[in-house]
Amino acid sequence: MPAASTLKAPRFDRTATAILAAAARVFSEQGSAANLGEVAAGAGVSRATLYRYYPNREALLDALAAHALTELASRLNDAGLERATAEEAVERLARAIVAVGDRYAVLSSEQCKPNAADAERLIGAPIRAVFERGIAAGRIRQDLPVDVLVQLFAGTIMAAIKLTQREQLGHEEASAAAAAVFLDGVRPR
Repeated sequence: MPAASTLKAPRFDRTATAILAAAARVFSEQGSAANLGEVAAGAGVSRATLYRYYPNREALLDALAAHALTELASRLNDAGLERATAEEAVERLARAIVAVGDRYAVLSSEQCKPNAADAERLIGAPIRAVFERGIAAGRIRQDLPVDVLVQLFAGTIMAAIKLTQREQLGHEEASAAAAAVFLDGVRPR
């Protein structure tokens, strides 16, 4: 049996998790103007501890982008998209993305992107699968390529996220409105 010091079992890092949760909350409330001292205070750690985990703002935002991607992928996995009709799946996509997008909206204003291959595999592929299934079932118009549908859906979702940030609509109302507007526009002619 290897010595205890050579075992590399994965472990849950409470400090990193607390910092990312605080960063999401502080940036969500204050936008990109929030400073890292406020993030550290929100996590209950010193600035020095925060900087040991994330040496600069860019590193923290990169970690936050990866965390947001993981959270959204988890929500999509739990949404049962493959068991729903295309219309129900679009509604479920909208709810999941608006909820996560509102929490991590600072990432788009900071132009911070998650790993493109991971984003496509974890988020893009399930969205495309819903649209492809809807087209095949005759529930989504066939005259627009799936890539165009994805871009139109993304634009509608971004508008819904902005409505939640401005507190014009709650998450449920914004996601329902986005799904309804999108579905009305992609209904077969």
